[in-house]
Amino acid sequence: MTEILIGDFVIVLFIFLRIIAMLATAPIFSSAAFPVPARIFLSLITSYMVFLTIDKNAIAIDVNLISIALNGAREVLVGMLLGYMITFIFHGISFAGSLIGYDIGLMMAEVMNPMQETNNNVVGEVIYYTAMMIFLLINGHHHIISAVVASFKVIPLAKFAVTLPVMQVIIKYSFAVFTIAIKIASPVMVSFFLIHLAEGIIARVIPNIQVFFITQPAKIGIGFAFLAALAPIYVFAIKNLLQNYESNLSEIIKALGS
Repeated sequence: MTEILIGDFVIVLFIFLRIIAMLATAPIFSSAAFPVPARIFLSLITSYMVFLTIDKNAIAIDVNLISIALNGAREVLVGMLLGYMITFIFHGISFAGSLIGYDIGLMMAEVMNPMQETNNNVVGEVIYYTAMMIFLLINGHHHIISAVVASFKVIPLAKFAVTLPVMQVIIKYSFAVFTIAIKIASPVMVSFFLIHLAEGIIARVIPNIQVFFITQPAKIGIGFAFLAALAPIYVFAIKNLLQNYESNLSEIIKALGS
């Protein structure tokens, strides 16, 4: 009887480690605005519910200190990978805002992002929080919990190993940060490339003119006008990116379980 209770406790512990690791790295739940006790309580409740649904007889775990430590580290790694793969989308959106702010000339106007605990320019923060609101509106936080619960059917407890498909999916979604950033920022970057080209021509034609002091206020105004005109397109593009992440999560879970 004692061995059964210890085995069940170890299984619940591994489930809890995977869930808490994912919530600690996933969007919304990893925010400093989300209380740590609430994160732990949600992980405990979800762990108990998962424990009641999985086939415990199919799980063979050695109840010794070294085995528990190694398998616990595996579950933490699985949870962190699942959480970070979703976060890459928001890093790409935030990076796109940084590129736009740099071109407009607002790179010096930085503010603190309490959710990522980093500094970013004002444009980047506006785009980041817009993406976060869209994420909540499409119930993205529900999909996070559903994904980590579904992962136990594909990735058995204490069976995860870093394989070639895992490395490929990590590289793929890491590279997506730059792809997303360039796609979102490209309309403004191309437009301001032409403006910078015009600045260079004016500086060569009229050497005595102070191009920077004349064009800098105009660039800020033009930048805000571009952002206002592109706002519906940005909202549509960000919504599509976030809606596709549910299928991306399925791909990630299958790769981790292979």
